[in-house]
Formats: sequence, structure tokens, C-alpha cells
Amino acid sequence: MPVTVVRFNLVAPGAGPAALSARYRAALEMAAYADEHGIGTVQTEEHHGADDNWLPSPFAFAGAVFGATRRIAVTVSAVIGPLHDPLRLAEEIAVLDLLSGGRLVTVAGIGYRPEEYALFGVDWKRRGRLQDELLETLLKAWSGDEFDHRGRTVRLTPRPYTDPHPLLLVGGSSRAAARRAARLGLPFFPSAHLPELESYYKEQLAEYGTEGWVMMPAAETPLLHIAEDPDRAWAQYGEHFLHEARTYASWQSGQIRSAVRSAATTVAELRTEGVYRILTPDQCVGLGLDSLVLHPLVGGMPVEEGWRSLRLFAERVVPAVGG
Repeated sequence: MPVTVVRFNLVAPGAGPAALSARYRAALEMAAYADEHGIGTVQTEEHHGADDNWLPSPFAFAGAVFGATRRIAVTVSAVIGPLHDPLRLAEEIAVLDLLSGGRLVTVAGIGYRPEEYALFGVDWKRRGRLQDELLETLLKAWSGDEFDHRGRTVRLTPRPYTDPHPLLLVGGSSRAAARRAARLGLPFFPSAHLPELESYYKEQLAEYGTEGWVMMPAAETPLLHIAEDPDRAWAQYGEHFLHEARTYASWQSGQIRSAVRSAATTVAELRTEGVYRILTPDQCVGLGLDSLVLHPLVGGMPVEEGWRSLRLFAERVVPAVGG
């Protein structure tokens, strides 16, 4: 049975406060519907200062999702670790873990946009050291014991629900990220299908004498939209997919490796490329993938079209693949 995911980043180019509020509320209603129909995960993410209103507060959104659902997990993929105060983030994740009964999954990355660091006055050149401090602090804070932090002895309460701590993965596409995860005995979440990096991570586990595992995207991990007539949907809504593809491309340097990286510059190129796919329910079932990621509100997609896609996915795809 494949993993089923509904992804939300709440992008809405040019939207005003009223439209954004309606979009956020629609996303919560979609999450509740996904929960009722056996979809396994809501995935969300973090970016700051984007002109198209990209979601900057994934944990606030996760808390709202938990309040509207009973079973579905929420994966924050990824939180940009160095932009957060370690103690405050430890508290926030602990509270969400308690609220949800252990349904929060956090992937901690370091990001790839220097302008986000500049926005918060964080030194881009220190991002690796800041990430080390963040991860080490989270693990110590969740123990409930006193520990040293920046020259002070501190202890945080309450302890999280999950024992020994909420699920925390280290994300990235570099050897430094894999090495960091292995050193701390944390699972590793490569940002793309990178078997050579998985092998390196396992070598580092042996080197450090720690234990861990890898959650890696499959070689084929398209972002999906479901429609009865894909040709019509591409013609009518293709620009929304292209907006997200071009935005990601403008942010990512040549060294960044991502499962959703696109080189397309037109809707036609995007459709041929296959990173984003609009499929009928039967076509989606026939993919035979290990992970099905629906992106119903991609790039400012109209809410009503997002609902059509989600309903087709929940009612005709998920049951057919064993949901």
C-alpha cells in the first residue's frame, strides 16, 4: 500500500488578506476531509518573505490541522532550523506532539535561500554550526533534564508525548547533512533520490557507533493533481504548476538536489517533464508508486478545483491502492 500525502504550502500570488484567509480555512477543511478518507499525511513546509505568500509558519498550520483531525500525521518538510531559537522550537514541537498524540513529524533542514537568513539577521555562513546547536538542543530539551545552553543551565517543560522524543529527521542533499544525522543518531531525509548519500550515511552510522534509518524519496516522486480530463486541466490550470516550478528553480542553485526540481520554462515543457502530473484516477492508480503526493492548491490553484482533485483522489484513488 503506497503512502498517501496531501501537500499544502498555501501559495497564492497576489492574494489579499480575505482571499488568503479563505484559502487557509479551505486547507483545514481539506485536511479534515483527507483524515476522514484514510489519507495518511499532510505535508507542509517553510519559506519566508516570498512574494507569492508562501507559508512561513508550518507549526502554526500543523496545530490547526491537528485540531481539525484525529488520525492524520503532519510532516513539516522542512523547517529551516537555523532561523529558529532552539529553546522556543523545542517547546513548540513538544506542545504539538502532546496536542496531536504523537502525529507530528519534523524534518530539519538548513534551507538554500540566503535572503531568508538576511530577513531574520542570521549569519548564512554559520548555518551549519547553528543547525548542530539546534538539533543538539532539541534532543537535550526533550529529555526533561537540566542541560547547559549558551552558558546557562536550563530545563524545559512539559516533556513531549512521544518517547524518547518527537520524530525528528535531518534533511538535506549534502554529505554534511548525512554526517550530522549519523553523529546524532537521527534518521536522515535526503531531499531527492540519492542512493550514494544513503550509503554514506550508513557508513557514518558505523563510524559514530549510532543507529538510524533513511526516509528517501523514490526515483519517481511526481506531484499530482487528479482530473477527469487532464488535457482540459493542463490548459486551464497549467500556469499554477509552472508558477511553483519556476519559483523553486529561481531559489535553488546548481548544487541543490531536490525531488521536485524542474527545468521547465513553459507549461508544455512542464507537462512533458513529469515532475508535476495531472492524471485521471485510473492513471494515478496505474502508476504503481510507493508514494502518492497530491498537491491540490498548487501555485494558487482555485480552491474549487483543488477540492475536485482531492475528492477524486480520496474517493477513487485511495480505495483502489489499498487505503
